[in-house]
Amino acid sequence: MIIIENLQKGFGEVEVLKDISATFHPGKTSLIIGQSGSGKTVFLKSLIGLHTPEEGTISFDGRINTKFSEKEKQQWRQEIGMVFQGSALFDSQTVEDNVMFPLKMLTNQSHAEMLGRVNFVLDRVNLENSNKKLPAELSGGMQKRVAIARAIVMNPKYLFCDEPNSGLDPQTAIVIDKLIQEITEEYKITTVINTHDMNSVMEIGEKIVFLKDGKKAWEGSSEEIFKTDNEAVVDFVYSSNLFKKVREAYLSGKK
Repeated sequence: MIIIENLQKGFGEVEVLKDISATFHPGKTSLIIGQSGSGKTVFLKSLIGLHTPEEGTISFDGRINTKFSEKEKQQWRQEIGMVFQGSALFDSQTVEDNVMFPLKMLTNQSHAEMLGRVNFVLDRVNLENSNKKLPAELSGGMQKRVAIARAIVMNPKYLFCDEPNSGLDPQTAIVIDKLIQEITEEYKITTVINTHDMNSVMEIGEKIVFLKDGKKAWEGSSEEIFKTDNEAVVDFVYSSNLFKKVREAYLSGKK
């Protein structure tokens, strides 16, 4: 579980995050949404320790990350998996080497042990027998699955995803969403996803935090977002005519 309390972060005179509190639970996919400039990226970077807040705390199962010793920080890093926006694979390395990279960096396992783990996670993301392929030989969706395999190879407690559907077609994006949700539930991971994809919001938004001008303006589930009368949320989520019609149909069906 990740608990954020009264988080504040700024750069110089610019206050970016303003007194944000939220709780993210294991086995649930939690989404951070909001317009560009709302603070989503700074919020996510604060969670993974790339930014240090001026005020407030971020605790991981009761441990406050800004108070970690070097040894505790090293252990915590091994508990975190990260899926980057552009997959961030090493172009010159095979799928196997890309996925094995965290194990080489952070463990003392033998090559046989590492290979066994790599094969396990590749099978879990439906990429068995792709070990020796290079990223350039894979589709965008397959590259994203390699990135997910690498993120979970250390069996993390916490998974962070930055725009995991960026650059993917809608059908592939749904596949990636479902894969992340399945892995989250299966391994009881606390998953936080930074996204602008409204399909993700509707499909896997078990908890949604909406940021506006650096503040938490709303939170709820994908079902609750259909019913909200929060004007900022409605304007953001239902700017598309398609989602407007979906919402109208949902609300009319509930009357």
